[in-house]
Amino acid sequence: MEISELNGVFIIDKPPDMTSAKVVAHVKKLHHARKVGHSGTLDPFATGVLVCCVNQATKLARFFLHGDKTYEAVLELGITTDTQDATGEIVTVVAGQWSLLTDEMIRSAFQRFEGAIEQQPPIYSALKHEGVPLYKLARRGKPVQKPPRPVFISSIQIHEINLPEIRFTVSCSSGTYIRTLAADIGEALGYGAHLKSLRRTQSSGFAIEEAIPLAELERLASSGNLSNRMIPMADALRGMPAHVADDALAKKIAHGKLITRNDMVPAETVGSGEFFKVVDAEDTLLAVLRDGEGAHKYCGVFNQV
Repeated sequence: MEISELNGVFIIDKPPDMTSAKVVAHVKKLHHARKVGHSGTLDPFATGVLVCCVNQATKLARFFLHGDKTYEAVLELGITTDTQDATGEIVTVVAGQWSLLTDEMIRSAFQRFEGAIEQQPPIYSALKHEGVPLYKLARRGKPVQKPPRPVFISSIQIHEINLPEIRFTVSCSSGTYIRTLAADIGEALGYGAHLKSLRRTQSSGFAIEEAIPLAELERLASSGNLSNRMIPMADALRGMPAHVADDALAKKIAHGKLITRNDMVPAETVGSGEFFKVVDAEDTLLAVLRDGEGAHKYCGVFNQV
């Protein structure tokens, strides 16, 4: 089997009931890649945008981890579970007198969670305690509760209220747990709730419209056209300032030599401490650098294959 040396990013539409790690393994097998990694885990029951970085593009994963996310979700009032979603064991059931809940009351409760909030991570999560994922400790009957941490909810938009279900869209910072948000909203309404479904529609600038279902990825792999849907590394760094290198700068980067602002011809306006990408005339990524007063710091150098 010939190993693929192509570098880039696939945006996968993750199917339900599959872990993010299994999706990565599937992409690696189909592409015959040396390395594949994902940026931003999705719970197994969730679907939607999963950023998969292939070969040298795994060096870019750090730039996608902390981007904002958007989700479409359905909350079900009246039932809480130990995992805060539909996969868990039922903890409480409250018979809902839904006529007592007005749309105004529901919208008001949702709006309370917009902006900067403190959120307690769920005990069933991939966060680690002493090197062990919390969900493994919880399954062993040794749950660990992490302290609350700050997250930011940019917006919550309710699309449909059909009690006990509420369908909504949320845009938020990385690290936000939508199932915890659903549980907290349910508590604020006095009925409890869990997350019934979740679909990520945007992650770090990548949208669901450009995501590839695994079935299509398999079809492309069998026809030898898999690379047609791969996003080149330079293109994947959306929004990052770019500098087009001349031959002299390209050679310095290839040999790992010191790069200063004097090497940037013509000079680029890059903020102090800001990341920027260096590309050649064909827009092939050569390096990612971080601006420095004396010398720029290398954050990744990419061999041309």
